Amino acid sequence: MKTIGIIGLGIIGEAWARHYEAAGVLAGAWNRTPKPGFARWKSGPAEVAVAADVIQIVVADPPAVRDVLERALPALAAGRVVVQSSTIDPDSSLEFQRLVEGTGARYLEAPFTGSKPAAEQRQTVFYLGGDRDLAAALDPLLGLVSSVRLHIGSAAQAASLKLAMNLNLAAQMEALAESLTLARRAGIPDDIFFQALSRNAGNSGLVKLKEPKLRAGDFSAQFSVKHMLKDMRLASGMAAAGGLPALQGICSRLAEAAREGHADEDFCALIRLFGPAAVTESHTSQSIS
Repeated sequence: MKTIGIIGLGIIGEAWARHYEAAGVLAGAWNRTPKPGFARWKSGPAEVAVAADVIQIVVADPPAVRDVLERALPALAAGRVVVQSSTIDPDSSLEFQRLVEGTGARYLEAPFTGSKPAAEQRQTVFYLGGDRDLAAALDPLLGLVSSVRLHIGSAAQAASLKLAMNLNLAAQMEALAESLTLARRAGIPDDIFFQALSRNAGNSGLVKLKEPKLRAGDFSAQFSVKHMLKDMRLASGMAAAGGLPALQGICSRLAEAAREGHADEDFCALIRLFGPAAVTESHTSQSIS
């Protein structure tokens, strides 16, 4: 199996790096905020690229990816592969693909779905864009940190799909926050609300993930407001984004949450925009008969 280096040791990257290290394939790790005690720590992106066959990038945004790639490019050559797992826009994906392939290295777009719990449990789902044979060759390696690898099409299409999926999640989160607030204002206990929702067509994986946090008023980040806002702004800038009112609305809501001091909290903190009473946990325990 090929060796891999991780560039970006945030919530997700650190979890993946630990899985790769446990499997014996981690050859390098680097983060812009130094973590020199981390396994296989290197002094920079180029050093990671020298040490590893595959370089996986998971950083905040397109400018961060561009910075990392420009620093790693001198160490890239034929035989190396860049797996780009940050959430970016399709135009940036095309730009980065050209940069990498210009060195003789190969490029795979690999955005993902699944927040901190999924990463820790190896339940990440990758959306792969680029050469199908390359994706197949990297499947055993990416399988160490994920449950599913879906080949989407081109690199730009994989980047686009990731933004489309996050739009769906963000819109669901706003709807869940509003519906829960409406029920709470009507005096309906959380137990009743979530029991009813579990038997409703509107139930979803997002509901199951965020129910414990909403009930407890726990806004520790699994996926932060600031990162979802960044993604929705990237989606808004796509040529295909014209005439999508929900996208514009959720951008405004996330921006408001960030302005009110919730940028580093989980994006379920959208419920905070309805005031303190909206986030008060209902302790009344009742059942649906």
